[in-house]
Amino acid sequence: MKCIIIDDEKLAREILSILILKSPNLVLVDQFSNAMEAIKYLNNNTVDLIFLDIHMPNFSGFDFVQTIKNPPQIILVTTDHNFALEAFNYDCITDYLVKPIIENRFNRAIERVHQKSEKINKATSVIDTETKEIYVNIDKRLIKIDMATINTIQANGDYIIVKTDLQNYTVHTTLKKIEDKLPKTIFLKIHRSYIINISKIIDIQDSSVLIGKEIIPVSKNNRSELMQHLNLL
Repeated sequence: MKCIIIDDEKLAREILSILILKSPNLVLVDQFSNAMEAIKYLNNNTVDLIFLDIHMPNFSGFDFVQTIKNPPQIILVTTDHNFALEAFNYDCITDYLVKPIIENRFNRAIERVHQKSEKINKATSVIDTETKEIYVNIDKRLIKIDMATINTIQANGDYIIVKTDLQNYTVHTTLKKIEDKLPKTIFLKIHRSYIINISKIIDIQDSSVLIGKEIIPVSKNNRSELMQHLNLL
């Protein structure tokens, strides 16, 4: 799971970084000393989990939660016990850690994150079995594309290129917008410029995958998530 840290205290970020490093299913992709920088990052990137400090100057953790759209799971981190009840008014907040963070308590919080993620994935899988096509707007026409035929989706400036078994479609939209429409059990963003259909992978080597005749790069941050989606022996 990709995660970020938002905390104005350097020591707190360092401690969380160490604990995240020890957790085999977590990948720390970035950390921020203020919420506004994190919001800019999330406008162009997606993560699965956020470690969020409540007390920050100018823009609190709760301000942050109320600002972002479609928030991932959040673990609040603070020195104050008094916000626990308010924290659980938000569906996206999975747990609440009090500083100084104890490793055993951190691990229990991560276990809750995984349990919640499994429930979400099961619910998504039911929806995915019913969603078999997607419509794209090309030259003022809505064209239906069977999701099973999609090999890769590539970002190209203000456009994306949807590459299918039969032909390619150039669509005026962003990679993030189409990513939100695709079944998470089938499609995965493996690079800032690429989403792939996992079932279409022919070969994986080093930092790339082969789909059809195209070699697709896999970023370092996305490689562990890719491996988790594969049915490995």
